[in-house]
Amino acid sequence: MTAVILAGGLGRRMGRVDKGLQLLDGKPLVQWVLERLAPQADEVLLNANQNTERYETFGYPVIGDQIGGFAGPLAGLHAALTRATHPLVAAVPCDSPFLPTDLLARLRAAITLAGADVATARTFDQAQPVFCLCRRDLLPQLTAFLAAGGCQPTLWYQTLAAIEVAFDDQADAFRNINTEDDLTSLRRLSQ
Repeated sequence: MTAVILAGGLGRRMGRVDKGLQLLDGKPLVQWVLERLAPQADEVLLNANQNTERYETFGYPVIGDQIGGFAGPLAGLHAALTRATHPLVAAVPCDSPFLPTDLLARLRAAITLAGADVATARTFDQAQPVFCLCRRDLLPQLTAFLAAGGCQPTLWYQTLAAIEVAFDDQADAFRNINTEDDLTSLRRLSQ
């Protein structure tokens, strides 16, 4: 299984800073995600469209979007599908430092059992569409979806055999950091 950490955005809600490189307890957010995700995957990729040299210091291949204009998480997944060496590809955002340590195992079990194209996480009634596992052979469908102007993960999933996996037992693990206030709040909690 290949996993990609999506750090290719512009960080608009955080003042246009590179969210993956923002510090929480002295470590960049992307490092927190790597520590939880890397043990779960056979291959790890980092999707980044800026600060490439800094991301390379984490020791994993850094790939940029092939779709221009900071087109969102599906552009990062698209880049990963083109580079992945395994038939299943997982994607997670760089701003969720506490993601479940069994995320990929549970998504893989669900996609296998259901024979689905894609499995996404859900916490209670909240979809978590950026946390996904899909088949690498969906690259042509995703390429066509993006070429037609699509960018919303949930809309793409509606065109596929998709399944949601409940993580109600770990809802806090999906807490993400979108703003400076979110980051400040987490820093206070960890002190």
